[in-house]
Amino acid sequence: MQADTQADTPAGAQAGAMGAGLPGEIAHADWPLFGWIDDIRAPLAAARASGRAGVLATLYRVAGSAPRGPGAQMLFAARSDGTLEASGYFSGDCIEGDVAHHAAQVLADGQPRWLHYGQGSPWIDLRLRCGGALHVMVERLAADCPAAADLLRHAEERRPCRWHSDGLTRRVTRDDGPLLAFCEAPFTLARRHDPPRRLIVSGGDPGALAAALIAAMTGFETVLVRPDGPHSPPPFAVSRYLRSAPEQAVSDLGMDRWTAYLGATHEDGHDLGGCLAALRGQAAWVGMIGARSRADGRLAALRALGASEAELARLNLSPGVTGLGKSPFEVATGILAQIMQAMNPAAERA
Repeated sequence: MQADTQADTPAGAQAGAMGAGLPGEIAHADWPLFGWIDDIRAPLAAARASGRAGVLATLYRVAGSAPRGPGAQMLFAARSDGTLEASGYFSGDCIEGDVAHHAAQVLADGQPRWLHYGQGSPWIDLRLRCGGALHVMVERLAADCPAAADLLRHAEERRPCRWHSDGLTRRVTRDDGPLLAFCEAPFTLARRHDPPRRLIVSGGDPGALAAALIAAMTGFETVLVRPDGPHSPPPFAVSRYLRSAPEQAVSDLGMDRWTAYLGATHEDGHDLGGCLAALRGQAAWVGMIGARSRADGRLAALRALGASEAELARLNLSPGVTGLGKSPFEVATGILAQIMQAMNPAAERA
C-alpha cells in the first residue's frame, strides 16, 4: 500500500519535498540504534548541556496499525557539522528520514510542521508497511528553552508533568493527566512525562549483575546496591553504585510508583529490610530472588518485622518467567518483563 506525506502549517503551506539531502545517517541508516531511545529527556539534557538547539517531534495521532502509539517522540539535536543527531523512532524506518528532513527545516526557520503520513494524505511519497496513518508535530527547541528546562527539572525531582505546546509556544505543568491529548483548532498538544523508570538492584552475583545490566540497556535509571562491596565501580554503566545496606539505600533514594526494587544479595539480613522499605514506600514492584522453599520463612520474618498482609501480597518471591531458564540472563529477562508490566498498568506507554 502506498503512503503519503504532507506537511501543513496552520495556514496550510507545504513544508517542502522529501528526497535528497536528508540529515546525517538518519535516512536509510545501516544500524539505526537511535531507535532504542524511548525517552527523549536524556538526549535533550545532553543537547542543552552543550548549548545545542533541537527539534522535538511528537506522534499525536495514529489511525490503524502502527509500531508506536500516540505520545511517542523523537528528538533531533543539531551537530556542529550541520547534521542532526536522532533519538527515538516512530515507524521502524518508514518515515524517520523524512521527519528528519522536516526537522532540519524547522531548526533553520523556527516554524513548526504538522506531518501526515499514510491514509488520507494527498502526498504519495512513502510506504507505511503496517498501513494506517501517522500524524506528527515538529517543533523547534532553543538551547535555552525554559519549558525544556522545566521538563528536565521535573524528571530530576521525580515528579510527573505535562508538556503543552501549540508548535510555537510551550509550557510545562505539574500534573498527571492523560498521556497524550490534543485539539485540532486551534492546535494544542499536551504530553505527559512521568519520572524515569528506575530499578534498584541489591546484590553482586551474576544474576544481580545481569538484572542491572539489562535494566540499564533498556533505559531504566539503574541503581546497583552492594553492601560493603568493592570500591571499584561496576563493570558496566549504571546510574549509581551504592555500598550501603539495601534498607538504607532505599530510604536515601526514596520510593515512588515509578521505582522497582529487586533484592538479590541472597542474604535475608539485607534483602528483607530492602524489600520492606520498598513496599512501605509504595514502589511499583518489589521482589526477592531465591528458592521457593524459602518463601514461608521469609514471609514469617517480614511479619515479625511488622509487614502487613497487604504489603506482603505485593511482594514477588522467586520472580521470573517459569520455563524461561535458570541462567543469569534468562532469570533476569523474566524479572525485567514482570517489572515492565507492573510499570505499565494502564497500557499507556507509547
